[in-house]
Amino acid sequence: MSHQSELIASDIERYLKEHENKDLLRFITCGSVDDGKSTLIGRLLHDSKMIYEDQLAAITQASRTSGTTGDEVDLALLVDGLQSEREQGITIDVAYRFFSTERRKFIIADTPGHEQYTRNMATGASTASLAIILIDARHGVQTQTRRHSFICDLLGIEHLVVAVNKMDLVAYDEDRYLQIVDEYRLVMDRLEARDIHFVPLSALKGDNVVEPSSEMPWYDGPSLLTLLEEVEIRHDQNLRDVRLPVQFVNRPNLDFRGYAGTLSSGVLTPGLAVKVLPSGTTSQVKRIVTMDGDLDAAFPGQAVTITLCDEIDASRGDWIVGVDDQVPLRSEFVADIVWMHESPLEPGKLYDIKLATRDLAGKVVAIDYLVDVNTLEQRHGEQLDLNAIARCRVELTTAIPVDDYRTHPGTGCFILIDRLSNLTVGAGMIHSPSDAELPYEFRKHDSKASVVWNRTTVTQTMRERINGHRGCCVWFTGLSGSGKSTLANALEVELNRRGHHTMLLDGDNVRHGLCKDLGMGEQDRAENIRRVGEVARLFAEAGVIVITAFISPFRADREAARALFLSDDFVEVFVDTPLDVCEERDPKGLYQKAREGKILDFTGINSPYEAPVKPEVSVNTEIMSEQDIIAKLLKHL
Repeated sequence: MSHQSELIASDIERYLKEHENKDLLRFITCGSVDDGKSTLIGRLLHDSKMIYEDQLAAITQASRTSGTTGDEVDLALLVDGLQSEREQGITIDVAYRFFSTERRKFIIADTPGHEQYTRNMATGASTASLAIILIDARHGVQTQTRRHSFICDLLGIEHLVVAVNKMDLVAYDEDRYLQIVDEYRLVMDRLEARDIHFVPLSALKGDNVVEPSSEMPWYDGPSLLTLLEEVEIRHDQNLRDVRLPVQFVNRPNLDFRGYAGTLSSGVLTPGLAVKVLPSGTTSQVKRIVTMDGDLDAAFPGQAVTITLCDEIDASRGDWIVGVDDQVPLRSEFVADIVWMHESPLEPGKLYDIKLATRDLAGKVVAIDYLVDVNTLEQRHGEQLDLNAIARCRVELTTAIPVDDYRTHPGTGCFILIDRLSNLTVGAGMIHSPSDAELPYEFRKHDSKASVVWNRTTVTQTMRERINGHRGCCVWFTGLSGSGKSTLANALEVELNRRGHHTMLLDGDNVRHGLCKDLGMGEQDRAENIRRVGEVARLFAEAGVIVITAFISPFRADREAARALFLSDDFVEVFVDTPLDVCEERDPKGLYQKAREGKILDFTGINSPYEAPVKPEVSVNTEIMSEQDIIAKLLKHL
């Protein structure tokens, strides 16, 4: 599995060509203090034959004075090169090492585990595609394990390998390994990364690092190096959206105007229609120029100079993007910030901000919530201390193009710089809120009053976590007498019995208070449903399961209510009981009055009912029992 090849001696040019065409995986090792990160890297390098004779001799000598492994060679010294690191037996700075196998090239970043060096860990993770989360089998999941996992997730690392190290110190016990896996799954549930693998190993002994271990026959998965070789990273890059932040305008003579920068995402080709932001000026790519000649195409990570077909104004800090790319221009955005300085972040204080190639000033105007790394819960906070992580609102002095970090890591991140000391004090990842985090305050403003939306610090997600379930709306619709109210009440009883927070909005009850000023005409009925939809949305924001029982005969009114919710948070239940059955029941005598002409605009008699086209659930109380219907609804929910 080593990079050693007979071609090195027989055909060096062919070997170099093959080596050049291998893909490159950048990964980091992280975790708590003394989990064995440096030793693991040393073992990878040693067992893949990437340590030279003089290096091995040097660390063998150093092991006698600075080693922590007794008579054995301390492979951690291969990356712990600082004197203070060897004296304390810890990692302080980020150490980068290169190695390769027949299938792939690797660049490893060994990052520190101590809390005070978390900023160094974040630096190493910023360019990685994969993270190895080390866990000491003796101690299990620690605070730094959670913090580093969360930071890796914030930085958009999609591939995680949870390596349970030092299995030799727990006698290679399978139960202990499975216990730690279950413990980490609680952390995993809070992460967005879904490509997560577990592997038990001993970096000191070499078990399951490069070769499978005979000491753990109960583990039939791949070794760590096999995982690193096989992880699929080709689809991680965004090749769809062109982003070229202009770093330098190259103007050597009157006949050449080039825009230089590193392509962050997308594929550039001559003839591609582009536009410059923030001006919006459009043109086409004429040439892609490099030191080695013109290119037919440029890919993410390549530093290029492009020329355009038109003489347009573009300067350092501007972005060149695809002509059809919808990139918002904003002077305010939401971001996840990792604070990296002993002096706390002060909301309202002006900082220098560097985003892509643009330098400007801005401030954090509010802290929405802090993340408690012990539990990964969200809590209120007034400031950010060293190593704190928070969701914040950032305000800039001018509008610029912004990208979501998850889809555009190269242009969706920024750093904060103290204006007096010129020190980097924080790193931020721009967060474009999902629909779940954008309730109806972000819809088109149509209030007759002169108002603005006041965002609250406590979010719906935070309320839902307290309740233990998400908020949603179960909307019963159907003819009068179909059984809506009976079913809605039975559903609430069952949900309440199971410990869920619920609220039932019944059609008749609402008209006693909230809608007592409304009649039964078409416009008043539409306003009745509009008000109920707004109230239902408020309950859902509170993390409550709100159940409504309304005839709501018109499809447009129900769709307007649905539009206030995410698709998964609005469950339309069509009680599809035939009209003749409903009229035969007639529990309130309304059908008879409608037939006699005493009630006008009564649904089903002299006013139409528009049945749902695609309800989430459809039931019929004529042929289904109440118990079966409730069981069906609970299964859907």
